Amino acid sequence: MGETDWHRKAMMALIEMLEARYRDRQDVYVSGNLFVYYEKGKPSSVFAPDAFVVFGVPKRERRTYKLWEEGGKAPDVVFEVSSESTSLEDEGSKKVICRRLGVSEYFLYDPEQAYLEPPLQGFRLTNGRYQLLTPDANGLYSQQLDLYLRLEGQQLRLIDAATGEHLLMPQEAQAELARLRSELAKLQRK
Repeated sequence: MGETDWHRKAMMALIEMLEARYRDRQDVYVSGNLFVYYEKGKPSSVFAPDAFVVFGVPKRERRTYKLWEEGGKAPDVVFEVSSESTSLEDEGSKKVICRRLGVSEYFLYDPEQAYLEPPLQGFRLTNGRYQLLTPDANGLYSQQLDLYLRLEGQQLRLIDAATGEHLLMPQEAQAELARLRSELAKLQRK
């Protein structure tokens, strides 16, 4: 299914920030827009989260994520970037699938702020049911990721709960790298 620019950019940024956070962990798999099959022999038992994180499985490239090939391990956290064409499915069938699979945390984000109210929502699985997370002054807290999720304008930001530092957006990471290279070049000329 085609996506809007807002949806695509938000999804890519989310995946890149999470990959950067767990780059040194070989037991954390981060992906998105990848088919997740949850019933062997039943190809229709599939969904494709916009972004997801799985703890306790090897970090490696995959064509698809099949629960039975991963020791039955479902994603721990799922993110859906909602749009006009996906919001009903994101709030409905995908959320039900994630609950049934035991996905600990489920987050919805509407970058256009037109289809979800509020545009950032989080749910934590408690006794087999999703409970709506209530934001505090820092945003929505993800226990699984130890991150706060917060909207700054229309942008979803991820904040390290331990340090209070924002995870760098891809363009921020590129700018920081360019700044550091420039600084290094100046030091080498001295």
